[in-house]
Amino acid sequence: MLTAFARAFRTPDLRKKLLFTLAIIVVYRVGTHIPIPGVDYKSVQTCIDVAKGNQGLFGLVNMFSGGALLQITVFALGIMPYITASIILQLLTVVIPRLEALKKEGQAGTAKITQYTRYLTVALAILQGTGLVATARSGALFQGCPVATSIVPDQSIFTTITMVICMTAGTAVVMWLGELITDRGIGNGMSILMFISIAATFPSALWAIKKQGNLAGGWIEFGTVIAVGLVMVGLVVFVEQAQRRVPVQYAKRMIGRRSYGGTSTYIPLKVNQAGVIPVIFASSLLYIPALIAQFSSGNSGWKTWIQQNLVKGDHPIYITLYFLLIVFFAFFYVAISFNPEEVADNMKKYGGFIPGIRAGRPTAEYLSYVLNRITWPGSLYLGLIALVPTMALVGFGASQNFPFGGTSILIIVGVGLETVKQIESQLQQRNYEGFLR
Repeated sequence: MLTAFARAFRTPDLRKKLLFTLAIIVVYRVGTHIPIPGVDYKSVQTCIDVAKGNQGLFGLVNMFSGGALLQITVFALGIMPYITASIILQLLTVVIPRLEALKKEGQAGTAKITQYTRYLTVALAILQGTGLVATARSGALFQGCPVATSIVPDQSIFTTITMVICMTAGTAVVMWLGELITDRGIGNGMSILMFISIAATFPSALWAIKKQGNLAGGWIEFGTVIAVGLVMVGLVVFVEQAQRRVPVQYAKRMIGRRSYGGTSTYIPLKVNQAGVIPVIFASSLLYIPALIAQFSSGNSGWKTWIQQNLVKGDHPIYITLYFLLIVFFAFFYVAISFNPEEVADNMKKYGGFIPGIRAGRPTAEYLSYVLNRITWPGSLYLGLIALVPTMALVGFGASQNFPFGGTSILIIVGVGLETVKQIESQLQQRNYEGFLR
């Protein structure tokens, strides 16, 4: 990987792309430290120091924003509204025929869906920004902090609207920066910004574990966490690269005097076909009951049960529900993102077939059978990786947002692998030596 980066910097056009990407990353990181108008910065820092990494319900969103959410900065919402909008549009594509038709129109349809995603991102940013401002004004953003209610000193309507507009504009700028990276830089811009947001929280989280440790000044715990992280990265790389290759043979066709087809290829079915989406879905779904209980008044029985069983990450009921939801969403997302009947019809249209399997419906049934078989280990792998923060919570007394948690490791390794592959492919295009040497 380091060799690929060194060769990329020696190539002029690739060097320009890499430097442009680094410049956008610097702009993004600067924006995560600029507070919005109407926020008492000193009170926010005091509450962050009191929290000491125990960020509660807002920990996942804070991780995706690179720590900007709890500091209530211009980029406080980060890339999360865009991720949510993309997932919603992808789910609606299966339900709404108009979106499904746009998806099949090629580049023009994709551009239209991208435009809808932008509109939905702005709408979600307004909604989430309003919720964040209301939470900060009520003092619920930092529970247990003595100055939590003074984070927003001026609670007038004009100040509230200004704060929401600033955060919505910040989300639009983040979306624009991601598209700039995609067009003029290296890799997928949104994925790169998500990668940077998560990686930015690693040093402080690791140092917090070292400070909380008791063995050899905390260095034993620090080294153990690093070792566990390296093992997890190796495991995730191994599983993310694993795939089941279904062979496909194309029959020869004579058109005039020329022969077409007769080639053999394969359909790559990844073991983890769903990626990190099931973990995000399961985490978000489990946050909803705790969030409702947090803002509800009184001490009813259901609120007490939720606070006892669905708020603490190390509770057996929470662990069981989290694992089962990940497995369910893994099958659900694979079912809506990969259509065996559509793949079988396309193969039949172009004269392709799987050796030993008849074209048409038998091919679709075979692909569905293979996909279900490999989704089981993929979903169990996602569930086990996602439970690593819980084990760290019990073993090291770490915060629930463990630096080498399942979500963060899956995103960082996935984005890193895809970015390195893109750099290597562009290097091969520029350094192709030909058949004759």
